Amino acid sequence: MDKTTGIVLRSIKYGDTSLITTIFTQAYGIQGFMVQGVRTSKVAGNKAGMLQPATLLDMIIYHQPQRTLQRMREFTPYHLYQSIQQDIIKNSVALFSVEVLLRLLPEHAPMPELHDFVMDYFVELDKAPRDKVANFPLFFTIMCSRFLGYELKERYSIETPHLNLQEGGFTAHPPALVPFMSDDDARAIDKFLPLETLEAVQTAEMSSAMRSRLLEWYISFLQQHTQHMGNIKSLAVLQTILH
Repeated sequence: MDKTTGIVLRSIKYGDTSLITTIFTQAYGIQGFMVQGVRTSKVAGNKAGMLQPATLLDMIIYHQPQRTLQRMREFTPYHLYQSIQQDIIKNSVALFSVEVLLRLLPEHAPMPELHDFVMDYFVELDKAPRDKVANFPLFFTIMCSRFLGYELKERYSIETPHLNLQEGGFTAHPPALVPFMSDDDARAIDKFLPLETLEAVQTAEMSSAMRSRLLEWYISFLQQHTQHMGNIKSLAVLQTILH
């Protein structure tokens, strides 16, 4: 029996009263859990509500490596959201962030530093003013890629002004293949990359159109250099809401 924290990534109904839940745990990485009896009238939906995507949990679990689905003895809120679940902008940012994790993270691989960053990120997203969260998705995508070892090479300069998707960084020669990035966008992402705190991210000035282009480019970068990224279905909704 172990104590751990976790971020709920996905929950699927199973049978009449149960859920199969995918959780990014601090101790064991992404794990699947069979959670029985949480959809009965006796719990009035409270327990099932705590297993919605982006919910942060304190958990007591029974972990057996050979099992496909683990068991939870107990789970309680790590942080009670004040705005994410009600605010359409913050909720869209949260669901996009959850989908990025689902696409990027391998199963059963502990990543405690990334996990702790994600926990703090969702708490700060909940607390931040709604008009200051537009840069959060780009920052989150960049930081997740760094924790996983995917980072742009070199920096923007007169000698290396081109951002090359295939080579994964700034180069002296323009890329041979699309997507191309303009010099203005390349300079903007170069200024954004050194930001390491959400406080700095909130004050970074960027138009919605540029922000959308940079996020699309960075997702294309990850699709090019990782095995699991695939298409992010929530991206179109996010861009519409943040426009």
